[in-house]
Amino acid sequence: MGLNRFTTFLRILPLGIFAFVGAPTVASTIELQVHPASNPNQIRCPDKVTAYQTPKPYREGGYQTDGMVALQAIASQISVLQTDPFSVTWVGTLKPQFQACRATAGMSRVDAQPYNGHSYLRMRLLEGKAYFILDMTGLRDANNFTPIILYKGLQQANPRWTWGGTD
Repeated sequence: MGLNRFTTFLRILPLGIFAFVGAPTVASTIELQVHPASNPNQIRCPDKVTAYQTPKPYREGGYQTDGMVALQAIASQISVLQTDPFSVTWVGTLKPQFQACRATAGMSRVDAQPYNGHSYLRMRLLEGKAYFILDMTGLRDANNFTPIILYKGLQQANPRWTWGGTD
């Protein structure tokens, strides 16, 4: 098979077929549904906020997942507010159209499928601020340990993180 035919063949294979060789995987899209605390007809709130997570290639003994949330879609001046090994909270100033919004948000869909599990990604929209929370509390890895947050920061003005656990 010639090189051009081989590269064409590789492009049409599903990405999952490369998981066993440590090739990059596709990010999961996570929708956080916003639930206003009062009549949404009176106060404008965003409908949802979108986050993305991508598992890193497997390494013996553990796993890691990179993530980010498109918080700049609804807020500016984003920074890390507080952190510990299991939780991090970012805060930003809500954009003018959402300044009066009082709401919470939690994970409602992952890759367009309904999500009913533990919402370790959450938000509060309150007093002109957006608080985005990544919280490992209540999660367990394969050895019954709590996953830890390995990186928490900002890239391109959006919250970014890496969390991981043991296998």
